[in-house]
Amino acid sequence: MYNIDMRGKHALVMGVANHRSLAWAIAECLSKAGARICLTYAHERLKGTVEELAATLPHAFVTECDVTKDYEIDEVAKKIAGRWGSLEMLVHGIAFARKEDLEGSFLKTPREGFQLALDVSAYSFINVTNRMLPLLEKNGASVITLSYLAANRAIPNYNVMGSAKAVLEQATRQMAYELGPKGIRVNALSAGPVNTLAARGIRGFTDMLKEHSGAAPLERNITKEEVGTSGLFLLSDLASGITGTTLYVDAGWHILGM
Repeated sequence: MYNIDMRGKHALVMGVANHRSLAWAIAECLSKAGARICLTYAHERLKGTVEELAATLPHAFVTECDVTKDYEIDEVAKKIAGRWGSLEMLVHGIAFARKEDLEGSFLKTPREGFQLALDVSAYSFINVTNRMLPLLEKNGASVITLSYLAANRAIPNYNVMGSAKAVLEQATRQMAYELGPKGIRVNALSAGPVNTLAARGIRGFTDMLKEHSGAAPLERNITKEEVGTSGLFLLSDLASGITGTTLYVDAGWHILGM
């Protein structure tokens, strides 16, 4: 479909909540290109939805993984080692902050809320990659995470998640530096607003969509399919010389000063 052949390669995709998820869009593209997929879910309430999605992909399997629990990450690594023996792609699409920490004054963010957002949304990227490292370094690999412009701009109602995204992008660069000699590339995708489950938790998101579509250089919003194909590109050999980069998929919004 995209003239990219992923047959014989294996991908761990984390962060799928439903069919609107950006991580799911990437998983679909990888599967269409021939890759075998492992999807994880964080909580029992998501299990049924993720299993239904996985059933539409050839040879996909699903397993539980709460990234705040190291033993669950290690369990996923064991399952992948037993089934595949190696891992060539890792997609980190996980982010979480409490609703009350995304609203009101950023200055009043409580310590526990700040720590939770950074643990789940940023540290998990470092920790999962490290715990999957024996699998990733076998054949060389590409690792990507999902970011947002709030990593380097002030965005209303994004608050502590902006801090988490800033850490996430710094981690992307540092990990790329450290893992390059092992043949592992690390990049971030910074997507514009898309109507996902996570995005709907941001107050004023509908207005954000309208503003983007009116002011972005391409004069429209992006689609989750565009994020999917961009993820496929970064994970493929077409991007073999790219690491430590944040790729913006936002219809050009990030270049604007006003």
